[in-house]
Amino acid sequence: MDAADFSAVLSEVRRFVRDRVVPLEAEIDEKDEMPSDIREAAKKMGLFGFALPEEYGGLGLSMYEEAQLMFELGYTTPSLRSMFGTNNGIAGHVLMVGGTEEQKAHWLPRIASGDVLASFALTEPEAGSDPSTLTTKAHLDGDEWVINGAKRYITNAPLADVFMVFARTDPDAPRTRGISTFLVPAGTPGLTVAPKDHKMGQFGAWTADVFFDDVRVPACALVGGEDGLNRGFGTAMGCIAHGRVHISALMVGMAERLVDESVAYASTRKQSGKLIGSFQLVQGLIADSQTDYYAGRATVLEAARAFDAGTDTKIGPSCTKYFASEMVWRVADRAVQIHGGAGYMRGVAVERFYRDARLFRIYEGTSQVQQVIIAKALLGEAARG
Repeated sequence: MDAADFSAVLSEVRRFVRDRVVPLEAEIDEKDEMPSDIREAAKKMGLFGFALPEEYGGLGLSMYEEAQLMFELGYTTPSLRSMFGTNNGIAGHVLMVGGTEEQKAHWLPRIASGDVLASFALTEPEAGSDPSTLTTKAHLDGDEWVINGAKRYITNAPLADVFMVFARTDPDAPRTRGISTFLVPAGTPGLTVAPKDHKMGQFGAWTADVFFDDVRVPACALVGGEDGLNRGFGTAMGCIAHGRVHISALMVGMAERLVDESVAYASTRKQSGKLIGSFQLVQGLIADSQTDYYAGRATVLEAARAFDAGTDTKIGPSCTKYFASEMVWRVADRAVQIHGGAGYMRGVAVERFYRDARLFRIYEGTSQVQQVIIAKALLGEAARG
């Protein structure tokens, strides 16, 4: 995108986030629902397709540009980003990475416009950190694929129009080589979405279990066509690597907001007749949080540059996801500490962000999974003993 156009996009998103969404955060958290007018505004701004190619109606942002956009979106409740994150990220990228031209032409324009909400159905009750162990199965019956199994914690499942479903199509192949991906429209007979999960935080972003009981889809529903058979795991990993940089940038935006909340409170709250910002131990907490934020921002931008260049699409995404998730948790914890008793009260922004931040160390690969990925990539055979 032209630099001037991109600058205008960032300015518009910043105004939208700070003027329209931030004032609604408490309401979104309390009602566990994103207002319909915010959803429609996001559609008009192109936020459902910012990472999708221009030829399919998206904005076609690079990873580096996307990271800067996520800094702005991260300044408010993460449920805003979640509303269109799967369209741009792990679900939309399934088609970008592995879809046929026909599949891209049919689905991507509607996904980019927000007319279709896509969901990424990979995680299972016993296949989370290691999705290669998934047990959902699909077999060919005539000219139809029959899918059976269950998925867990699927983002946007209660609202989704189409699911990108990962299922084992070759039970005799090595774990990572016998998985395929299917396009399954909501409402397909045998597909059931459970009631939405009641989570610790990130209210307004809905997840739910999804069940497949003899779900039949045509042969053309196999992502990538015949060439996509048993290649789903590689597709998933490519999508997740992009998602790790994407979500890391969101965490940096949240860290900026937490620092701002901490500074504002320390600049107005008095204790013993003095502003708490004059206490050196409080100053130390704020300094540590600003330093964490600064380091996180630099790490994400470097990972995004390398991702765009194709020089690092594995270690960099894991490093930045690991660092950013642990970083924002530290910043959130300090923000609550700076607020004292007020930071433990519902209705105070840092209390809400503290609950929201906890999930980042778990999804898109836990911190422990990132450690393993990084170490094995660096150590090679030595990591196997």
